[in-house]
Amino acid sequence: MDNRILLFLAAILSGFALIKVPLANSFLEGVSPVTNIIGILTVLIFSLVIIYKGVKGLFR
Repeated sequence: MDNRILLFLAAILSGFALIKVPLANSFLEGVSPVTNIIGILTVLIFSLVIIYKGVKGLFR
């Protein structure tokens, strides 16, 4: 198994963690929209990479 796939899965999980992190009532409350955007982009990008690698592996 390709170790990069596990790294991509870890990146997806960290993206979900960025989306779900509670920043209310802390000094980081102002950057909450930024962390949501970064988390969503991370999940989307690495999910697309895994799908691309899977399709590429099917037609090899």
